[in-house]
Amino acid sequence: MIVRTLFAAAALAAASVTLAPAASAATAAASRDETIQMGHISIRAIGAGKPVFLIPGLSSPRAVWDGVAPELAKTHRVYLVQINGFGGDDPRNNLTPDLLDGVLAELHAYIRENKAQGAAVVGHSLGGLLGMMLAAKYPADVGRLMVVDAMPFIGTIFGAADVAAIEPRATQMRDMIAGGHEQARAAADTPVTRDPGGNMSITPEGRIQVANWSRHADLRVVATAMYEDMVTDMRPAIGKIAAKPFTVLYAAGMGEAEAKAMWKPAYAGSSAKLVAIPGSYHFIMIDQPALFASELAKFLAE
Repeated sequence: MIVRTLFAAAALAAASVTLAPAASAATAAASRDETIQMGHISIRAIGAGKPVFLIPGLSSPRAVWDGVAPELAKTHRVYLVQINGFGGDDPRNNLTPDLLDGVLAELHAYIRENKAQGAAVVGHSLGGLLGMMLAAKYPADVGRLMVVDAMPFIGTIFGAADVAAIEPRATQMRDMIAGGHEQARAAADTPVTRDPGGNMSITPEGRIQVANWSRHADLRVVATAMYEDMVTDMRPAIGKIAAKPFTVLYAAGMGEAEAKAMWKPAYAGSSAKLVAIPGSYHFIMIDQPALFASELAKFLAE
């Protein structure tokens, strides 16, 4: 269900940021497509209306949201986030530690610069963790929060009680993934055509799609992001998240009773509304596109 997630650090002043249009041109800018490049992320903005930020997960490009973004842009200003290095692009500032803190700082600065406070934030996997981090640290930035198949502490699925228990394994996984960078880069231009297996999607076609997204990701960035995801524990902070609604969609393809038993305790003490998505594994938007679009519409209408 979950297996991959999250983020980084660095000051916005150190990033190459293209500022948004001046406030006097805000109306015109809101109807224009534009892409802003920063040190840790890039953001493509489309449509006009209330702001919605869509943040993909580990190794994933912004194309993850292609199934909902065009329709959403008819009524909203949609900000499609991509972590540098995840979409075959230049990693820029993401080859150093504190990657997630850097992503967070740039998201906050972008929201402030574009007067998008109170936005709806939707994050999948690592993007869901980032959404929780943003809502906890900068509550004025996030008016609504939807977390898609991400836990506040991913160590839970590995049976770890706390960060100290998962850190050795996180280090081992980081080093192993980073060590495969050169081999992966050599194979990046070869499309995946056979089912790679795994639990990213419930169908062979979905697993092939995810694998083709992932093959473009820079494994050095993936390694750092995965490590930081694994050693981030948001459980003490989720009870303070004030975003309303605070919705969590979780994959229940392995069985609804089993999934509920895992997810309900993970969000104990928070105001999160948990919604099981049957017939789905980790990439809910691939496995149950109509149901995902329906839940997204309800979330934005609440």
